[in-house]
Parts: sequence; structure tokens; C-alpha cells
Amino acid sequence: MTNFLHPDLHPIAPGAVRRRTLLARLAAVALAAPLAACGRKSPRAQALPAGATVLALGDSLTSGLGASADTAYPAVLQRLTGWKVVNGGVSGDTSAQALARLPGLLQQHNPALVIVSIGGNDFLRRQSSATTRTNVQRICADARASGAQVLLVAVPELSLMAAAGRLSDHALYEEVADALKIPLHSKGWSGVLAQDRLRSDQIHANAAGYEQFAQGLVETLKTTGLLVQ
Repeated sequence: MTNFLHPDLHPIAPGAVRRRTLLARLAAVALAAPLAACGRKSPRAQALPAGATVLALGDSLTSGLGASADTAYPAVLQRLTGWKVVNGGVSGDTSAQALARLPGLLQQHNPALVIVSIGGNDFLRRQSSATTRTNVQRICADARASGAQVLLVAVPELSLMAAAGRLSDHALYEEVADALKIPLHSKGWSGVLAQDRLRSDQIHANAAGYEQFAQGLVETLKTTGLLVQ
């Protein structure tokens, strides 16, 4: 009697098996490629030698309002690192004004690293967060395009919690850092300005505050590889 097999049980030719195996392997490679790209970490920063020129771009928190010039955070950072740190802070500057000043500073100083700490005056003046984000991202991108490495510093946002002394970083800084794959120093200003003993007024540090900020910044610089530990 003839033996009829179920269609699903028909034997498969060896050539077909090989073709299916090859296709499966190719599909696996195609799927793995984008996953690997998504999980790729940004390259570790290059360490700066002693004497390297660093530009600290910012507003009154960078210029050192509330303390003397030699206790502003760029001066403290210079002492702690051995770098030549240029104080590019202008009191009252918004992100748009810092962006406009940047090309001249880059041309004048040719820094190996630009530390960007800007946006507080935008928030105080209730300017658009989207505009501030765009300006901060352009500052970081333009600085990097000049050949400098970039470190972004988060600035606290205005909120009801901030009025009560509980500060938190504005979300746009992490967004920009992630988008450009640059290091971020978080909770630096938030940590300092939340403590009465470290403030000269509600929105500025005193000498002790700038010292603490600079010391925290040094830890981030070491972690990212910008400063040799």
C-alpha cells in the first residue's frame, strides 16, 4: 500500500536547508548591526596636559559674582589642575549672547577644552526652553568644530521646589549632552546653590561655593578622562 505523508513532513532537500541557514545568518547580522550601533558608547575624552588652555564660558556664576576674581571657579580650577583657565564669564549673559561671543573667544584663545555653563539668565527671564536648548547645543557644537573638547555644565531650572531651596538641573542639559555625546557635569550648581553657607545671594555662590563647585568639577574631569587622576 502506498504511504502518503503529511505535506509538512515531506523531506527537505539538503540545498534548501543550506539556503535557509544562510538567510537566517544574514538576517541575524542585519539585526545585530543597528543594535550594536545604538549601544556604542561615546569615546573616552583625551587627557589635557598641564598648561593646556581651557575656556570657561558662562555668565555671572563663571565670572565669579559674589566673590573675588581669584576665588571665582575658573581661578580655582586653574589652581587644582595646572591648566591655563580663561574666565569667559560675563554677568547677565544669556545663551544667545554667549553664542555670539564664542567665535571671538575661540579665535583669541584656541582652547583645548571649552567648559560651557550658560542658561541661568534665560530661565530668570522666562525665555523659551526650546530656544535655550538650541543655543546651548550650538555653543557646544561650534566649540567642538573648532577642535576643542567640550564639557557641558548643567544649570538649575526655576520651579516651586527651587524657591523652597530644593534645586534640580534643567533637563535640557542632559538632552544636549546625549545628543552630542559630550560629557556632562551634573548637580554642580544645584548642589552649591541649595546651601545657604555656600551662597552670596539667592542665585550666586560665595568663595566657598565656587571652591566646592570647582572641586566637584575636577572629579567629573577625572571620571571622563579629561584630567589625569
